[in-house]
Amino acid sequence: MEGIQREIEKFNQERDWDQFHSPENLAKSISIEAGELLECFQWNNNYNKDEVCDELADVFNYCFQMASKLKVNPKEIILNKLEKTRKKYPIEKARGVSTKYNKL
Repeated sequence: MEGIQREIEKFNQERDWDQFHSPENLAKSISIEAGELLECFQWNNNYNKDEVCDELADVFNYCFQMASKLKVNPKEIILNKLEKTRKKYPIEKARGVSTKYNKL
């Protein structure tokens, strides 16, 4: 993950784009790119995998930039959130169901 973040940072530094990457702007960009990802599935399930991968990469790209801007480690925050989610959705209650944790 660190290698990916370094490549993204290098790419942005070479173009002097970091000046545009405030946490607010990055949050907006994540949402916009997630919308473009969703658009790949808008009318049916016949999606173009290459287009989906490109949009997914854009979402990841902005997420990594947000982590860098906030000075947090993506791996750490993902694992911390996963642990919290494990407690909300214990296997014995959540297995095979999509019910929200507060209704299990």
